[in-house]
Amino acid sequence: MRKNNKRPIYSETSIVEWLIEEEPVRYEKAVKFMQNRVAAILQGEKKELIWLLEHPPLYSAGTSAKDEDLLISDKLPVYKSGRGGQYTYHGPGQRVIYIMLDLRKRTKDVRLFISELEGWIIDVLDEFNIKGEIRKNRVGVWVKQPMNANNSESKIAAIGVRLKKWVSFHGISLNISPDLSHYQGIIPCGINEYGVTSFEDLGYIISMAEVDISLEKNFIKRFGPIHKITKTKNHKTADQQMESR
Repeated sequence: MRKNNKRPIYSETSIVEWLIEEEPVRYEKAVKFMQNRVAAILQGEKKELIWLLEHPPLYSAGTSAKDEDLLISDKLPVYKSGRGGQYTYHGPGQRVIYIMLDLRKRTKDVRLFISELEGWIIDVLDEFNIKGEIRKNRVGVWVKQPMNANNSESKIAAIGVRLKKWVSFHGISLNISPDLSHYQGIIPCGINEYGVTSFEDLGYIISMAEVDISLEKNFIKRFGPIHKITKTKNHKTADQQMESR
């Protein structure tokens, strides 16, 4: 088994900033924040960033989204997104992980990058005794549910990223305890023969803080060291930063 520092995606020299938002961030503001951050990373003005947050309830449409996959158009706000993939849901109880990494410093192998993101989430699930798996031609992380009469397996984490000159943005949504009924308004990721699940749906009552600790630990193993940004009274959220401009 390879040592961590032998992974093509791992970097000991690039310190990744790690920021957790305490309040929900509006989707359009988050996208603008990411766009600005990616531009700054490309210019060498800012470090790479992992940004953990929650959104108010909404649907986002990736670049491959089909109109017919939006089943209920007036249920929640719908935002067009520049990320890859199709329709997905975001809302409270879901840990959204926005990933702004410079692949010029790591690897220019997109498949490897996605595989490492999936592996990261599988490592986290394993700590809570949930067996996450990947499927050929189905991006994301899945869990088997043999006792479910409707679906033998369900998605617990969706992945949709975009690259700009080899710097990534958008990322992962991991279901901790969201309102799964909102998924009835869309065909998630264009796949209707499988379900969507969460920690809570599987019977695991885990706090967001516990998941964040595991995300941090397992990220370091795969991608390298981080610098946690500690919020102060003067620290502005993404919403506040954008409003002030």
